Amino acid sequence: MNPNRISMLATIVAMILLAVSCNDNQPKPAAPSAGGAAAPIEKMTIRYVDEDSIMANYNLAKDINEAMLRKQNQFDAAQQQRGSDIDKFAKQMETKYKNNGYLTEESFNADQATLAKKQREAESYLGNLQQTMQNELSQSQQQLLDSIDNFMKEYARQKGYDMVIRKSATLYIDPKFDVTEEVIAGLNKRYTKVAKK
Repeated sequence: MNPNRISMLATIVAMILLAVSCNDNQPKPAAPSAGGAAAPIEKMTIRYVDEDSIMANYNLAKDINEAMLRKQNQFDAAQQQRGSDIDKFAKQMETKYKNNGYLTEESFNADQATLAKKQREAESYLGNLQQTMQNELSQSQQQLLDSIDNFMKEYARQKGYDMVIRKSATLYIDPKFDVTEEVIAGLNKRYTKVAKK
């Protein structure tokens, strides 16, 4: 057999053994190394978390979600208010036009210019508001990810876990390796809520 093929097969066997050695306490057979000699297989301790549960139950995630909903409601209210003001002015123009309220073309053109200005100002205001919301959302999401990442590194180190993976990244993993509730409790214990602005 080709030596490169033997080396490749040995690597594949080693990877498979690593993947299935999650928390099995039985001794593992040594896989052959590229040189043909037996090399010890390092045992890995792996756990998993359900990220949907973390996002639904981690207080920081809930607070960020509530803040974004408040911002979205503020945006919707501002959009509705600006739209109402423009519609009201447009209807006043229409009524004035139907009742021959415009004595000169200049006065009609002035109101049209005012309407166009209101529309531009509303678009600009709402665009800036939406951009601010997007920036705040990005910052909040980064804060959330950093918080979870920092906690998970410390948590895994303290527990002696080599790896904590997301449940969604697996096809199947035994529920006995689920540490989601413990992680949520730890995240919430260390989270200090910031007063609303």
